[in-house]
Order: sequence, then structure tokens, then C-alpha cells
Amino acid sequence: MSEVKIIEGGQFNDERGKISYANGFSFEDVNRFYVITHNDTETIRAWQGHRLEKKFFFVVKGSFIIAWVKIDEWDNPSKDLKAEHLVMTEKDSPVLCLPAGYANGLRALEKDSKVLVFSEFDLDKSVEEKIRFDSELWFDWNELKSINS
Repeated sequence: MSEVKIIEGGQFNDERGKISYANGFSFEDVNRFYVITHNDTETIRAWQGHRLEKKFFFVVKGSFIIAWVKIDEWDNPSKDLKAEHLVMTEKDSPVLCLPAGYANGLRALEKDSKVLVFSEFDLDKSVEEKIRFDSELWFDWNELKSINS
């Protein structure tokens, strides 16, 4: 795998309830967070690229397919870049760490799925350096339609 890092997570269950965790995740590079909720499994949120900003993803509810691609040329990226992806669920609870220089996208695999995103930059700095690309580039978002596929 590329420079992308996956921090193992897990769950603990007992009569009191459930704890989801990623004990190896540190907040030293985090300035803000937000939650993305997908009400359906058809919505594709792609591609958002960040030349300078790191992003961290943690699925809180349901499941997502999250894809990423290292951008070769920001003004005119190759259409032949190969995206990598990971199916993330609330049950396995990893944290996906995407370094600067990548574009990412996601799609829920279950209705009402939620992903928590931690960001290295404040909102103004993030928006200033974000670049959007066509969602049909680099990855077949229909490859996996649901967690039960």
C-alpha cells in the first residue's frame, strides 16, 4: 500500500453496551472534525484533493467504501491513475490516515452510515487548497453496491 496508513481498531461489547476504539490513533495533527452522513447507498462524494492537508476517517455507523488516489499533476492529473480503496465498517473500527497529496472519495454501503473525518487544517485553509475532480475518474464506484454484496 502507498503512504496511506491504516490504524487498527476494534470493539468491546458487554452488558453495558459497546465501545469502538482505535487506540493507536493520536490527535496531534487534528485541528477540526466533522461527520458525514449518507442517507442512501447511491450518493458518491468524490473526488476531493488536498495538496497539503492530511485527513483521517473513522466509520461511526454502518459502512463505507473509501477510495484514494495519489495525484500526479494537480492542474491536469492523468486519467490512468490507479485508486486504492478500503471497505470500512463500524465493526472493525480502523482509522484511515490519508497524507497530503491525495484525492479521496466515499460511498455508503448501508443506509444512514456515518463517517467521522478529522482534518489537519482549519476550514478556511482546507477550502483554500482543496481541488475537486470528476467522480467518474480512477475508480468504479459501482464495484461494491452494499456490504452484503
